[in-house]
Amino acid sequence: MRDHAAPQGAQAALRAIRLLKLFAAETSELQLAEISVSAGLNKTTTHRLLQALHSEEMLERNPATGAYRLGSAMMALGVQALSGNELRLRARPMLRRLADETGETATLEVPVDDTMLILDEVTTKHFVGASGNVGTRWPIHATSTGKALIAFEQCGVQRLNSDLTALTAHTITRLDTLENQLSDIRRRGFAETVDELEDGFSGVGVAVRGGMGEVLGALSICGPTQRLSEARRTQLGATLCTVASRLQPRY
Repeated sequence: MRDHAAPQGAQAALRAIRLLKLFAAETSELQLAEISVSAGLNKTTTHRLLQALHSEEMLERNPATGAYRLGSAMMALGVQALSGNELRLRARPMLRRLADETGETATLEVPVDDTMLILDEVTTKHFVGASGNVGTRWPIHATSTGKALIAFEQCGVQRLNSDLTALTAHTITRLDTLENQLSDIRRRGFAETVDELEDGFSGVGVAVRGGMGEVLGALSICGPTQRLSEARRTQLGATLCTVASRLQPRY
């Protein structure tokens, strides 16, 4: 891993931050060797950084395996960031309304590297539906929110890895195929995912903009594919476009 234009004296801090970002839902615990390889650092440097993070309770260790995982200080920072996020506070009433009116789960998501992080959600009243995913990160190319974001964000395509992972048989794994889809997304104003993230799961997403027109994140309505027909996805897309427009600040 190379440090691009890092401020003088900031290399250690940037490396420590990048170590923390290696931890995700599917890799909640990592061994020293795994972290060293993923970060592209030798074990000595990696161990020194991990010890520093451990001393500040940003990481803790599993006493049975010695593996590292995110610590209490990181959890506290996450709660503080979530509770104070201005976009989340403004979007929350709209998510409630969307969930009530559509009967499906409504989410607010923001980009983190090549993934979309679920910042907030209001779940469906249906017995079968998407739920319990706040804090989860999903590959940006397989989500409706991710497609909407990269379609409208300046240089959004640069967030994509050259190797697009197949999560189902329907996941788009060719960059040129996805880029062709982005043109349709820009024309319609909303994006779709149908059985691409998970079999039987579909969603519709739109970009959320700031006061200067910059893309901040995305809204989605998602649920079982059997309930989200093509006609209903089109209807939900129009609804989300209206809500996203209302969410954008007017200065």
